[in-house]
Amino acid sequence: MMIGYVGTEPEVRYVDQGVAVARFRFATTEKGYTLQNGTQVPDRTDWHNIILWRRLAEIVERYVHKGDRLYIEGRLRYSTYDNKQGQRQYVTEIWADNMEMLSAKPEE
Repeated sequence: MMIGYVGTEPEVRYVDQGVAVARFRFATTEKGYTLQNGTQVPDRTDWHNIILWRRLAEIVERYVHKGDRLYIEGRLRYSTYDNKQGQRQYVTEIWADNMEMLSAKPEE
């Protein structure tokens, strides 16, 4: 479960038999704080790869844009591939099962 901001405009594709799949980068931030001794701990932002399928992807295509605030529930998926230089690359994605839009609806 995460609350954060859409960092890139969602990319939506249609695969086998018209099944929609959306992907975008998602930023979550842990707010900074000050320790008792006065040391400042800065904000920390982590970036995540979000994948949504079927109806959720169709909703993203119509309503979600860069900068929108979302609540995402999902599961982690790990994969690997070899890049053009033959080096092993590791990818972590969050496959969303649920999403709620938290940004205010724009005025018509």
